[in-house]
Amino acid sequence: MRYRLLGQTGLYVSELCLGTMTYGGAGFWATMGGLKQDAVNDQVKRAFDAGINFIDTANVYSFGASESLVGQSLKDLGLPRDELVVATKATGIMHEQQANGRGQSRYHLMNALDASLKRLQLDHIDLYQLHGFDPLTPLEESLAALNDMVRSGKVRYLGLCNMAAWQVMKALAIAKERNWTRFESVQAYYTIAGRDLERELVPCIADQKLGLMVWSPLAGGFLTGKFKPDDKGPEGTRRASFDFPVVDKPRAYRCVEAMRPIAKAHGVSIAQVALAWLLAKPAVTTVIIGARTTEQLQDNLASSKVTLSAAEVASLDEVSQLPPEYPGWMLAMQGGYRAKPPSRD
Repeated sequence: MRYRLLGQTGLYVSELCLGTMTYGGAGFWATMGGLKQDAVNDQVKRAFDAGINFIDTANVYSFGASESLVGQSLKDLGLPRDELVVATKATGIMHEQQANGRGQSRYHLMNALDASLKRLQLDHIDLYQLHGFDPLTPLEESLAALNDMVRSGKVRYLGLCNMAAWQVMKALAIAKERNWTRFESVQAYYTIAGRDLERELVPCIADQKLGLMVWSPLAGGFLTGKFKPDDKGPEGTRRASFDFPVVDKPRAYRCVEAMRPIAKAHGVSIAQVALAWLLAKPAVTTVIIGARTTEQLQDNLASSKVTLSAAEVASLDEVSQLPPEYPGWMLAMQGGYRAKPPSRD
């Protein structure tokens, strides 16, 4: 297992992060999985033994059950706290009938943090993340609350998820202006078949030296190679009942077919090639892997041992390339005049 620095911090996190959306299975989240304590303990132990030191959860996953299962697992296994980086999130609807049981108000975030700490049985969160964008709460209010959390010692680092590049920049600018703790990571959807964030977010992340945490790296199982254009995939797969995240399926099928010979040449699964492609991208800090079965987890863990050649990465880049879009193609043209140094005869 390799480790990478998270953003501008001195914190090393494993390049694979254990995702926990499959834990609990309450309500809507039953679609994602329904792992109970014994299965969770097994996954956490296998991940830790493989070198993973990074665990990502969220208060909204199974409405707190995922956090509770993770917290109990850490206790049951007796894992060393100072060797783990535990991340969670807040924003989503936790209480449908409570007016303030959602969003990024100081009121909700403070309550959410205390509830997460209690469920996780921890005295601090290593990475606390905004789980999306709240259109009603001023960013200043949310950022002030997060800054207070860090100063209180309950939170070590801050991150955000699923925001546009302009929103990320706005948050960073406010934090800098007020001398508040800044965000150090962005959690976003990224796959070989879904490279949209390369248009705006990746340049922003590189410029601001943020860490990138990738969620759903296999596009909800689509990039395992189990799906064919003329059917919905194997019975029981998540995609068969919940077609998410959004993916350009014709392009995704082309990517899968391009990965097949590479997987065969390396003697690995197509899923491992899809994960290895992400790990080869300079912007990526860690890839979040989540599994419903031990076999899926073991296969995902093995991706850290797969190294694609430059030619293989280039071939996959070509087949998965985004179509040109303004202003990207204009920026590329405008930058061309600096590509060759000036000279005089």
